[in-house]
Amino acid sequence: MFNNFGVQELLIILGILIFLFGASKIPALARGIGKSVGEFKKGMKEEGKETQPKEEDLKRPETVRK
Repeated sequence: MFNNFGVQELLIILGILIFLFGASKIPALARGIGKSVGEFKKGMKEEGKETQPKEEDLKRPETVRK
């Protein structure tokens, strides 16, 4: 549905953004969105690490026999 953006649609969206936020605010807005996406990806990677059990946790402790 959203994969069919053409040049005209992107120019219209860009024009609306400039009209709403002003040309000086758009770089700051894009920077904030970029940081948010980076934090989201970082959080997803950390979540994947926490859910994977470590090999040493899976091994049974060896008992010492005397």
